[in-house]
Amino acid sequence: MPNIANDPSRKSWIEVPENSDFPIQNIPFGVFLTKEDVVTIGTRIGDCAIDMGALQQLGYFEGIELTDDMFMQDTLNDFISDGKKTWRQVRNRLALLFDGNNPELRDNKDHREIVIFNIKDIEMLLPVQIGDYTDFYSSKEHATNVGKMFRDPENALLPNWLHIPVGYHGRSSTIVPSGIPVHRPMGQILPNGESSPVFGPSSLVDFELETAFITTDANIMGENIPVGEAEDYIFGMVLLNDWSARDIQKWEYVPLGPFLAKNFASSISPWIVTMDALEPFRTKGPKQDPTPLPYLQQKGKNAFDINLEVYIQPEKAEPTLVSKSNFKYMYWSMAQQLAHHTSNGCRVNSGDMMGSGTISGPTPDSFGSMLELTWSGKNPIQMSDGTERKFINNNDTVIFKGYCENSAVRIGFGEVSSKLLPPFVRK
Repeated sequence: MPNIANDPSRKSWIEVPENSDFPIQNIPFGVFLTKEDVVTIGTRIGDCAIDMGALQQLGYFEGIELTDDMFMQDTLNDFISDGKKTWRQVRNRLALLFDGNNPELRDNKDHREIVIFNIKDIEMLLPVQIGDYTDFYSSKEHATNVGKMFRDPENALLPNWLHIPVGYHGRSSTIVPSGIPVHRPMGQILPNGESSPVFGPSSLVDFELETAFITTDANIMGENIPVGEAEDYIFGMVLLNDWSARDIQKWEYVPLGPFLAKNFASSISPWIVTMDALEPFRTKGPKQDPTPLPYLQQKGKNAFDINLEVYIQPEKAEPTLVSKSNFKYMYWSMAQQLAHHTSNGCRVNSGDMMGSGTISGPTPDSFGSMLELTWSGKNPIQMSDGTERKFINNNDTVIFKGYCENSAVRIGFGEVSSKLLPPFVRK
């Protein structure tokens, strides 16, 4: 089935501001709460959120095989389970429906008032029920930087890193959408020069600039997914701030890796941008040397040119741009990550989330964490209000933005924005 929704010449009858992340060529999917307290699945064009539950009730998806309540649910999981053919049919239908030359909905004032909301009048919710969450460690620059800081600079990468997409299982219970504040975590920390730990608030809270992909039902237990087919089981992508507490992490990560330093909060952008929408922005990823084992070998353009920006906004001050990076720097691709994840027969379900790992580029201004940007606090960054940051302060807001752009069209993810609050105090 052709992917007609990506037609770069298409214009919508909904006004789209210049440099919007959400032209009619995007058509992302999310879940939102209306001011009437109705939860619905929707999409977005410009500054308008579109109620797909209402569209379905009004018959606009007639001819596409969908359950009667497909878009009247509070998660996208069932829609994602329907697979790539259905995703494309629905996205194509929405592209035609909102095309500037199509009067079907454009000229039906009563239906428009039911279906279309100003983005300011809704509340974005978590788009999927995330059953399992895996976080990878797939940026060579990031892994090298961390290795130089904490291990032998001459052997920064561990022996397995160039052979497998390294990852660990995270915690889905503390994944929240953009706008939900995060509390500074408490934990065990070993003070410098001491032999016994103390318990208290982390003083080294950090962001990690990541993306994440959302899967459909990929396999049965015991079955592996070939790398050449893996993208068929990826619904789309979000921006991910995988919050980290570096002092807690330093004390706990040996011998089993990340635990409480990483699972206290992970923030995601609420609109899932589909793989179909990202197709025009394919590019070639880094050369992999040594050549991966056969089950991980890929040809062609397996990376995506996604511009990424990180801002820190102190309370009552303007945001400061602290990093500009790009998803194309990732050493291991999403397809390789999913193929490796299932290579042992691990089951992957609809709504599972896979984090990219921190995305760092080749230059100091493209590093994806404060740990790297300040080189473990040695080089503080100045904010717009004149204050300095080694890590994230209480009441700072961390903002990620991401977008793709070519000569014909720009599409983006919006943003993931989260404020860091002091430790939670039980009343």
